[in-house]
Amino acid sequence: MNRRSLLKLGLATIVIPTQSIVAKEELAEFPFRLSKSEWKARLTPFEFAVMREEATERAFTSPLNSNYETGTYHCKGCDQKLYMSRYKYDSGTGWPSFSKEIDGAIGTRKDRKFFMIRTECHCSNCGSHLGHIFDDGPQPTGKRHCINGVSLIFRKT
Repeated sequence: MNRRSLLKLGLATIVIPTQSIVAKEELAEFPFRLSKSEWKARLTPFEFAVMREEATERAFTSPLNSNYETGTYHCKGCDQKLYMSRYKYDSGTGWPSFSKEIDGAIGTRKDRKFFMIRTECHCSNCGSHLGHIFDDGPQPTGKRHCINGVSLIFRKT
C-alpha cells in the first residue's frame, strides 16, 4: 500500500457519518412515533433539522435562553414535560441550560461527532434531539443540559 492509499483510507475513516437520528429511531422504540413526512408536516424546516437531524441552533438566538418565568418546558415534538423552570440557569453559553431534567423525560446516547465524545440527549417519548449534557453545571447535580430552544415549548404555571 502506498502513502496516497493509506492517506485516503485514513481520511475515509474520519469522515464516515455518525449514527443519525433515523438510524437511532430504527434501533429504539419510542412511544410517540411519526413518519418522516408526518414530522416534516408538524415542524418547520429548521425545527425538523434540529429535532430530527441533530442540527444545532446558533447560540443566543432562542428567546427561551433569557426566559426565567415559572413554568415547565415541554418537547415541541410531542409535548412531553422535560424540564422545570426552577432547574434553569444562565450558563453563559447562549442556549437554555438546565441542571436537572424531569425524571424519565430524556434519554441519552454517546455522540461522537466533531472528534469528541459528548452525551446527546433526546426526548424519551418521541426521540427528538434536544441538545447535549456536560459535567460542568452547578451543584448539586454538576450537570449542564445545554438545550436547543427550538426543541422546546414553555408553558407558564
